[in-house]
Amino acid sequence: MRLSVFWDRMNQQFGEVYATSVAKDHVLAELGGRTVEQALAEGQPVKRVWEAVCATFDVPQRLR
Repeated sequence: MRLSVFWDRMNQQFGEVYATSVAKDHVLAELGGRTVEQALAEGQPVKRVWEAVCATFDVPQRLR
């Protein structure tokens, strides 16, 4: 998954402003207690980060 696709899906799911907030502020257990921003900065695969978002939030199947 490309990073641009990841952000497109985040924006579709949460809206642009809230997507940024979720990425910056929400700690995900599936990412080892890191935020989306931290996980991406530490080199976690984008697809893995998206899967963690999907596991945490009620992301519709069409965006998975």
